[in-house]
Amino acid sequence: MSDPIVIVDYHPDWPGRFRALGAQLRGALGPVALRIDHIGSTAVPGLAAKPIIDVQVSVASFEPLDAIRAPLEALGWVYRGDNPDLAKRYFREAPGTRRTHLHVRLLGSWAEQHALLFRDYLRAHPDNAARYAAVKRALARRYRADRHAYTEGKGEIIWEITARAHAWHMAMGWVAGPSDA
Repeated sequence: MSDPIVIVDYHPDWPGRFRALGAQLRGALGPVALRIDHIGSTAVPGLAAKPIIDVQVSVASFEPLDAIRAPLEALGWVYRGDNPDLAKRYFREAPGTRRTHLHVRLLGSWAEQHALLFRDYLRAHPDNAARYAAVKRALARRYRADRHAYTEGKGEIIWEITARAHAWHMAMGWVAGPSDA
């Protein structure tokens, strides 16, 4: 059985944890990393979340994979080649360290831009962030031991927020700001 799903109140240490990770990744990946961004719920001030930092590294190409994989593995990251999402290359934290998710995506891809837009929209719309948190808390109570059901359960609210974020993006001409690291 996997670890239970626990949603906690926003913690002000999360941005600092990301900054340390981002600096380490920037040093290891150099120009291969075109962007390094704090994404996911821990990247939205005030948003309750699982206490797991999500990092997105944007690259020009997944090939050669070793240009990405070797420097990350040298830092202790574990490549998860069995990840079914072919729009990214996925790494997890070094054994014995805090759970962290590292998503390597193609610069300009839908998945890369969606993660940034979703984050920026929630940062600008705390009422939607609060609704999202409430749904996550309810799902975590219901599916505490079932990570797949928890993730699937978030689908409806994610797509609802994505539709609002898209309208916001169109109305304001949103573009991703500078890289976080």
